[in-house]
Amino acid sequence: MKRLFLVDGHSLIYRAFYAIKLLSTSTGIPTNAVYGFTIMLLKLIKEEKPEYLAVVFDSKVPTFRHKKYPEYKAQRQKMPGEMQSQMSLIMEVISAFNIPIFAKDEYEADDIIGTIAKRYENEVDEIVVVSGDKDILQIVDDKIKVLATKKGLSETVLYDVQGVNEKFGVQPHNIIDLLGLSGDTSDNIPGIKGVGEKTAVKLIQQFGDIENLLNNLNQVSNENLRENINGHSQSAIMSKELVTLDTTVPIEVDLEACKIKDYDKEKVFEILNRLEFKKLLKELGLYKKEVSGDYHIIADKDKFQILLNSLKDTSLFSINLVTTSINPMNAQIVGIAISLKPYCAYYIPIAHEYPGAPPQLKKEYVLEALKPFLEAINTKKLGQNIKYELIILTNHGIRLKGTKFDTMIASYLINSTAKHNLEEIILNYYGITKPSAKDIMAKGTSISAVEIQQAGEYACSNADFIHRLGDEILRFRLNEENLISLFEEIEMPLVDVLAQMEQDGIKIDIYYLKELSQEFGKRLNDLEKEIYILAGTEFNINSPKQLGFILFEKLKMPVKKKTKTGFSTDEQVLKELSYYHELPDKLLEYREVSKLKSTYVEALISLTNPITHRLHTSYNQTIAATGRLTSSEPNLQNIPIRTELGNRIREAFIADEGYLLLSADYSQIELRLLAHISLDERLINAFRNDEDIHTQTAIEIFGGSPDLVTPEMRRAAKVVNFGITYGMSAYGLSQELKISPTQANEIINRYFERYPGVKSYIDKTIEEAKLKGYVSTLWGRKRYLPEINSESRQLREFAYRQAVNMPIQGSCADLIKIAMLNIYKKLDRQKAQMLLQVHDELIFEVKKENLDEISGLVKECMEGAGQFLVPIKVDIHWGKNWGEI
Repeated sequence: MKRLFLVDGHSLIYRAFYAIKLLSTSTGIPTNAVYGFTIMLLKLIKEEKPEYLAVVFDSKVPTFRHKKYPEYKAQRQKMPGEMQSQMSLIMEVISAFNIPIFAKDEYEADDIIGTIAKRYENEVDEIVVVSGDKDILQIVDDKIKVLATKKGLSETVLYDVQGVNEKFGVQPHNIIDLLGLSGDTSDNIPGIKGVGEKTAVKLIQQFGDIENLLNNLNQVSNENLRENINGHSQSAIMSKELVTLDTTVPIEVDLEACKIKDYDKEKVFEILNRLEFKKLLKELGLYKKEVSGDYHIIADKDKFQILLNSLKDTSLFSINLVTTSINPMNAQIVGIAISLKPYCAYYIPIAHEYPGAPPQLKKEYVLEALKPFLEAINTKKLGQNIKYELIILTNHGIRLKGTKFDTMIASYLINSTAKHNLEEIILNYYGITKPSAKDIMAKGTSISAVEIQQAGEYACSNADFIHRLGDEILRFRLNEENLISLFEEIEMPLVDVLAQMEQDGIKIDIYYLKELSQEFGKRLNDLEKEIYILAGTEFNINSPKQLGFILFEKLKMPVKKKTKTGFSTDEQVLKELSYYHELPDKLLEYREVSKLKSTYVEALISLTNPITHRLHTSYNQTIAATGRLTSSEPNLQNIPIRTELGNRIREAFIADEGYLLLSADYSQIELRLLAHISLDERLINAFRNDEDIHTQTAIEIFGGSPDLVTPEMRRAAKVVNFGITYGMSAYGLSQELKISPTQANEIINRYFERYPGVKSYIDKTIEEAKLKGYVSTLWGRKRYLPEINSESRQLREFAYRQAVNMPIQGSCADLIKIAMLNIYKKLDRQKAQMLLQVHDELIFEVKKENLDEISGLVKECMEGAGQFLVPIKVDIHWGKNWGEI
């Protein structure tokens, strides 16, 4: 079939804008409307396969309807600024796909659509109008249909003549009479006041159209309705005229120009890449590839010797390992890629195993020959997540030294909210989409089974781009952003520290964890029985739908919050419901025990080395936007610290025989740095005088003397103290303290009256962030906040909170990293090892006889890691296990 599709551009853009929330590029350009519109357009092309397609837009100037009725669409709000800013981008996308755009001054999109549809109705088999507007249905006939967006971006309904009649009770040509009588609030069409859609349908079914109705008013049996229509007859006639499409718009349209044709791949790649629509680029297969570099496979000793000779003359090279696992502690090396200069790289396969695999050099021979170069401290190495290579090579007997540049860390420092895998970095800086390790592997195939040529090109390309990025673009950007000292003096030296900590690991009491797992399992069974008794029936406790039925329909508890799929049963809701019934408390306990058992107890058992009984977590430098370290496999920072059950899990972390675990924890470091940064005299003096800061704050905001401060008052003050550093709102405080927002607002106001320096810091920081677009830590770490000038209140307030919090949290992150570096330099590994970093705490394994010496060293290094207006205090504790500490 020859089908012409006509898309109402504004209708779809509005739908996309409100269907997708909070989407923007890493630099803050809003993209929700353009993304939604693009995926709808591509879905239309893919599923409907139209032969002809065009997008039509409204006029930017008033139409003839505005002249006839100045109030036409007068109630409509101005297009949101964030949507307006995307219009030009949407036009670029449409043009890049070679789709024609039509618009005409003084005419609406519907008029143009009607004109084109009627003009070419006899030249095609079918015309489909894509729009959410009701008045466009008036042109539906045997050949013209309307594909209406119904819900979100995916649900649509196709209206033909029968469909219009079934939905609205009138024929398509009577839609104008329906709207003329009932009006249309979306366009401010008055119609006849008091005549709704049902009444209008009955009148049209009886009289045919408005004109016949007005000529036969005496046949309207309802006297009040008759008088109402008679009194507003001119309004009905005018309303009908306003909604009637002008299908004679003087516009030039060439049907053949609307024919679907190949799009400009360069233009599409450029715009979608600029908008960071990476998923769409992959779906469209738009891999922008450059000519392959000078890449070599080294499979014999002669060629390998030439490479070794070249390594003797180089002072810098990049390295990229192809391995069997993402976990460096058990990964085996399959091949090694090295780049000595840009656009040139070598791949040495050593463990590819597949039918017909060519001979490869022996792993032991290759590693032994490369060892002097890898361990040469004066030969600088570049890598992507070079800590990974460092750990793997150490496990193979090679200590990688001279680690000068990590492209992942550099990318992270330049923009912490972007993505930092190598493929994303290459795409961001070179506009080239290259495959990842997953892309070169068939589903379920190990990397060792990948053919040497394919793996070699992949690994050489990685090593080549790492060399180019590290030696050119990223170093330049670090200098440009004044981040080079943070990179060279803190982040890169920390790589060695974290690698050593990961390799050392911490001992786990496996037998204790297995007993704990059984205990938790028994507790879950007991809780399950108690829950069924309280609910009066058995049900799936883990099903929100079934739980919602029990709580809100069977037990008639008050509904606190709803989701798209039904009643919310989240933690906050269950806490509030616990005032009404015993069941929610049992459910909360069930969830806590279940999570601890599966996420921690069982996970810790499976992740612990079965031979050494040591757990090796992985530390990540490039995830948290504040600069904080995170950990994974397992995430040690999420183990509950304030619950009895959480502490029992920490008891599984133990010291080796003859050692104790030592904990060094910064005391109230966020508040101390807040005092330093805000220059608030009262806060500074409180810390200088070693006062209980929470008690002091309670006195400041509630009044009285220290002996009158109750535990509840101190807790409230503590929430306020820490909440302020996170940009907590009055509503957030009210939820935390279970008080009204008005009371919470009064507490915050009293806090700011007593600590005016803090209020000044918050206001000044937000204003500077609005001007500069970013905030910084004391050591120059940046976080860009493109949302801070957003028209969206939700986005703006999020950015305000981040602006207030990041200089404090980020400075805390920098401080503990500096402390770790200083400790690492001075620590005698024969006496102690630094094992864990969790939030503001460091955990060491210390020989019992060296406890005092190491305690003093750690305390000195941590408290002296920076110079501040207030004293920095570190609490030292020790014990046989982490829970005891």
